[in-house]
Amino acid sequence: MHAPDSYADLWGTDRGRQNAAYESLMAATEQSVPWADSVWDDVKNHLTDRDNHNRAIAGQLLCNLAAHDTGDRILADLPALVTVSRDPRFVTARHTLRSLWKIGLAGEKQRGGLLEALRARYRDSFDEKNGTLVRGDLVESLRRLHDAVPDEQVSALAHEIIAAEPDEKHRKKHARFWR
Repeated sequence: MHAPDSYADLWGTDRGRQNAAYESLMAATEQSVPWADSVWDDVKNHLTDRDNHNRAIAGQLLCNLAAHDTGDRILADLPALVTVSRDPRFVTARHTLRSLWKIGLAGEKQRGGLLEALRARYRDSFDEKNGTLVRGDLVESLRRLHDAVPDEQVSALAHEIIAAEPDEKHRKKHARFWR
């Protein structure tokens, strides 16, 4: 099945049309869509687009598509998504980072791969300018995943990240998501 007509607008230069397509497609992909297979590779290829706005869109859309994909192809594409979560443009990185949790909705295998990737992302965050924000986003994302799919491994990773936060003020801030 072919993607909706608005899909082409997603990668265009008209920001108004692009934003309308983004809103429409993100809403559509909150559920499984029959055209996911037809756009998957193209969306993945946009993770390395010259335009940081397109990279952010690709990261978020791929996470939405992955949430409903019963196969495990996202596991092969997860490293590319994590790379976007380290994008030099922090807003791009953050949009993708805050969407990664959706991958864990697809199933146990995908959730396991995601948790492994998030644990590594956590370890890498200490060398970043915005590392505290990254760790906060990780904790919040884990909360969202746990709310959707109660899994003790998700909770354990969140508590591990919170406990390891070196700054007490930020540790308390992160912990608020798990009260």
